[in-house]
Amino acid sequence: HLSQEFSPILANCASLAGVLCSNLRPGIEVGNPKLLIDDFWESVEKEKPLENPVVSIPLDIAALIFTSGSTGFPKGVTMTHQAMVFARDSIREYLRLGPDERIINLLPLAFDYGLYQLLMSVSLGATLILERSFTYPGAVFARMLKEKATVFPGVPTVYSTLLSMHRASPLCFPSITRVTNTAAALPPDYIRSLREIFPNALIFAMYGLTECKRVSYLEPELIDLKRGSVGKAIPGTEMFLLSPEGAPVPAGEPGILHVRGPHVMVGYWKDPEETAKMLKPGQLPGERFLCAQDWFVMDAEGFFYFRGRSDDIIKTRGEKVSPVEVENVLYSNPAVKEAAVIGVPDEKLGQAIKAFVVLEKGSEITNKDLQRHCASRLEGFMVPQAIEIVSELQKTSSGKIKKDALR
Repeated sequence: HLSQEFSPILANCASLAGVLCSNLRPGIEVGNPKLLIDDFWESVEKEKPLENPVVSIPLDIAALIFTSGSTGFPKGVTMTHQAMVFARDSIREYLRLGPDERIINLLPLAFDYGLYQLLMSVSLGATLILERSFTYPGAVFARMLKEKATVFPGVPTVYSTLLSMHRASPLCFPSITRVTNTAAALPPDYIRSLREIFPNALIFAMYGLTECKRVSYLEPELIDLKRGSVGKAIPGTEMFLLSPEGAPVPAGEPGILHVRGPHVMVGYWKDPEETAKMLKPGQLPGERFLCAQDWFVMDAEGFFYFRGRSDDIIKTRGEKVSPVEVENVLYSNPAVKEAAVIGVPDEKLGQAIKAFVVLEKGSEITNKDLQRHCASRLEGFMVPQAIEIVSELQKTSSGKIKKDALR
């Protein structure tokens, strides 16, 4: 069904030897040799190992992983073998995974969160249960129960659907022992319901970006004590906050996140200008660390709390407002299924806070009700001036809400 996308490329790409595709349709030319996915294993069995295989070293490029483009045009993140192997092993270590795991993956394999489920499964000798998507949740749930899945990786949009279905008809997956989240912060009020759905699971709140795969995680035993935190740096790495001017930021003050470690990208493919915005000179000769362009606060014990992307921070009435804080309050209302908060131009305020909300099916709550809900839990300058109730919110292929589209 994607032939209309790749067919025009074939005539203009002389170096392309062939295309591996499923369900090949008559009349579609894919060059030589033609290879159907159904014939793949048969072809492998007939082939002999290369007599002179190409040698690669850890510093060679392993992959170009394209960002989802939630804040702009997708960019090719260049990762070395060393960076990907390190990230895989670090994540595997803190998630406490072993060879007996059965990981259910409903995330795109072109999205690094989905890709690393595959890499970890192979390295562990664990089982990977592949689903095309979360479009038909009922089918996914049946597969989870049948296959006795033990690990459930998801993104907030998946969890919002899961919780919505749980409210309508209780769900329970006792075989799951690990629940993980990334792509965007998981609202703290989700945790209680997730424990009902996954009664035997450790819940890992995490933060990451494609440019270094994963930055931080919160030990699941601390999820109640450190509500809303994404924890500390993953094993073998360092994270710290700097002001826009590059000065260290003390505990309790907002700052821009910076990351050091072997997992940091080489740069964006053929894009030195964007690379220079993200990679900064380190203290050691030749070292570069990653400027994540995201605002965080660190508490006195060294735990980090996500406040929003630099582009998302709202400046209103002379104050800086984290859209994440406002979204979390909206999510605490059981009538809210999804929420996104942005700043819109305003002559008097600089920016006015506007929220877009998707309601649970059957809910009759109004935008005025939601404003009163926010006013009871937020300082006055943080309460949205406008709340628009919509039927759905546009998302990227990796499940992030497209705030650029809302703007």
